[in-house]
Amino acid sequence: MRKVILIISIMVFLGGCATASKTYTSDGKEGYSINCSGSALNWGMCYEKAGELCGTKGYEVLEKSGDTGAMVTAGQHGLFGGSVINRSMIIK
Repeated sequence: MRKVILIISIMVFLGGCATASKTYTSDGKEGYSINCSGSALNWGMCYEKAGELCGTKGYEVLEKSGDTGAMVTAGQHGLFGGSVINRSMIIK
């Protein structure tokens, strides 16, 4: 059980900030795909990342999606479960 708690704690700390990658929008212009998934993150972190990327130019949110689910896994030491939170948006 300690091993599972340790693994989950490491995942939470490693996933502590929003990530972004360059992409192209439907009109062929450059944009960013921002991901702030996980229980340690929130939508505010996505918007903060967008602000860092675009600065005073501002940005437009083209697409935003989020969902919550559950994950269950079994091993020789028992059954373990947790929630999964996905958040992402595309900006230009």
